Amino acid sequence: MRKVTCSMSVSLDGYIVGPDGRFDWSVPDEEVFRLAMDEVRGLDVHLLGRRLYETMVFWEDADRKPELDDLEREFAVIWNALPKVVFSTTLTEVRGNTRLASGGPVQEIERLRAEPGEGHIGIGGATLAAEAAAHGLIDEYRIRVYPVLVGGGTPFFPRDERREDLVLAETSTFDSGVVYLRYQVRR
Repeated sequence: MRKVTCSMSVSLDGYIVGPDGRFDWSVPDEEVFRLAMDEVRGLDVHLLGRRLYETMVFWEDADRKPELDDLEREFAVIWNALPKVVFSTTLTEVRGNTRLASGGPVQEIERLRAEPGEGHIGIGGATLAAEAAAHGLIDEYRIRVYPVLVGGGTPFFPRDERREDLVLAETSTFDSGVVYLRYQVRR
């Protein structure tokens, strides 16, 4: 059965977006960008909430953006080839190798887990990831902790008073001060 992985950048004080709605502090340097690109390579499908989809749709037109460097173009090729599923109650259409979810995350993840495949099921977007976590559907957290305190905003982990025991599977520290943590959920 394929694992569901949740991979996001987070401030040291635990937020994925600051109180002003910005996340410019999480722009990765080349080393961290390569890590994120390798994570995407290991996916068979990526589940996104609407806001993350609207951020990531930027990559759909990468071939028409001369300001992108070779590494960014390589990421765009990998990202655009990856099948994606968007959960939204407001979007009526999506672009590229993407479809709108026909059900909720629980049903979609159960269906995707039943399909054959070697790669993981990636999940992103705070609200969507929180819903999947509340149902015990996330198998692994991949967290890039940035050396910044933003003081509030959207928390990485929901405050639902639910305990989840984790096992540290990997850690790396980058020259930029970013710390990568990969935890598996203890079942």
